[in-house]
Amino acid sequence: MTNKEKYKQAFSVLHTSENFSPEVEIMAKINKKNKIRAIIAACIGIFTVGGLSTTAYAANVGNIQRQIQLWVQGDQTTATLDIDETQGEYKISYTGTDGAPVEISGGGITIDINGNEKPVNEQEIMEHIMMPSVEYLDDGTIWVYYKDRQMEITDKFDEEGFCYTQIADGGQTYYMTIKKNGGYGIDTIKYPSKKNFNY
Repeated sequence: MTNKEKYKQAFSVLHTSENFSPEVEIMAKINKKNKIRAIIAACIGIFTVGGLSTTAYAANVGNIQRQIQLWVQGDQTTATLDIDETQGEYKISYTGTDGAPVEISGGGITIDINGNEKPVNEQEIMEHIMMPSVEYLDDGTIWVYYKDRQMEITDKFDEEGFCYTQIADGGQTYYMTIKKNGGYGIDTIKYPSKKNFNY
C-alpha cells in the first residue's frame, strides 16, 4: 500500500459537518475585506476627483488679470487685461479720453499643420493686442495706428477699395491689406491677399 492510499484510508472515516468549509470561510473573509477596501478606494477616488474639480474651478475663476500699457490712437494708456486661456478669450478695460469706460474683447483658436485646434494663449493674445490697428472714424476718415504712430489712409485706396501699407518696427515688418468699407488683414511675410475679403 502506498502512502497516498494509507492517508486516504486513515482520513476516510473522518467527516466534517455540512456547514463547515475552511476554504469557503477564508474566501468569504477575504472577499469581504476586498469589498470594504474597494468601497474605501472608491470613496477616496470620488473625494480626489471632487477635490480636483474644485481646484480646476478655482483656477478657472482666477484667470489671468493684469495691468498693461496699451496704445490707443497713438496715446499710451493703462488698461486691465483679463485672459481666459482655457477659452482663448480676452477682455481689455480702460478709460477713454472722454472719461467713459471702454471695453474691448476678442479671442480665437490656432490651428497647427495637422489641423489640431487649441485656444490662443497669453503670448499670442499679447502679440495680437500689440499689432497695428485700423480705425474707421465717424467723420469718414480711416486711420492706421501702431504704438505712438498714426497715419491717415483715407485717400490711399485703389479703385477696388483696397489700401496696402507696411509698418517697420526694428527687425519686424507688418504688411497690411485694408478694405475701404471695413476690415483689414496683417501678415509678417507679405500683404494678405484681397481674395481673403469675401464681404
